[in-house]
Amino acid sequence: MADASDVRRLALALPHSVEIDSDGFDFRVGGKGFVWSYPERRPGKPRMIRTDIAVLYVGDEAEKQALLLGEPALFFTTPGYDGLPLVMVRLEAVTVERLAELVIDAWRMRIPAQLLAGLDEALASEAAGS
Repeated sequence: MADASDVRRLALALPHSVEIDSDGFDFRVGGKGFVWSYPERRPGKPRMIRTDIAVLYVGDEAEKQALLLGEPALFFTTPGYDGLPLVMVRLEAVTVERLAELVIDAWRMRIPAQLLAGLDEALASEAAGS
């Protein structure tokens, strides 16, 4: 079982990741969001920030559908996210290890190419020096 503090710890451990001010959690890399708390919209009421649910960037509709169909107890979506490469994950239903994979994948898909290239070069230099 994971929680908001796990999301925060995992996201902040990634290079160039920043948390922006919000009522829950909201992480960006290169100005692009990759994981944030779910802003639940309720008819006739103000939206409620749900820190027990994370919204994750997944890349494309095919991956989104694979997650939704393959693990419906873990992932869901709402009509407001139709056509967007985003899924919601129930934090109480996901292991910290699986959450780490999901957060890293989302970060990797959103990091600008020039930042990622710089990281790959730094890692290659470190490996060559060891």
